[in-house]
Amino acid sequence: MNYNQYMDIAIKEAKKAFNNDEIPVGAVIVKDDKVISKAYNQRNKTNQVIDHAEIIAIKKANKKLGNWRLEDCEIYITLEPCPMCASAIEQSRIKNVFTGAVNKNIETKRITDEIFKNIKVISNIKEKECSNLINNFFNNKRSN
Repeated sequence: MNYNQYMDIAIKEAKKAFNNDEIPVGAVIVKDDKVISKAYNQRNKTNQVIDHAEIIAIKKANKKLGNWRLEDCEIYITLEPCPMCASAIEQSRIKNVFTGAVNKNIETKRITDEIFKNIKVISNIKEKECSNLINNFFNNKRSN
């Protein structure tokens, strides 16, 4: 598979979040060209502030691999990660981060740039599709 196909899987996860009235962010972790975990935001469902897609995907990958280190893994996320998730990605030693939509929060962008000093980041993968999900979600919220 290529990075567009993995981002398609992350987008499917984000759509699950959207359909469950969660901010539509999806994440997929890949090792050796195989999906080892995938997740979507579930903060409202679980009432847990840390249940972002990235954190859930990391926890699932840790469990599957039996290790907290995800050194040979890549993560695909439909939205640039927040500082909490960026730090978890760094701490888990994921080697590559692929993101879709740009996080409009300039401060978040600056913080994640500082955190990802040793991680290769490739941005704007399927950016339009990822951005449309986020924009549609918040537009629906505003109109209700």
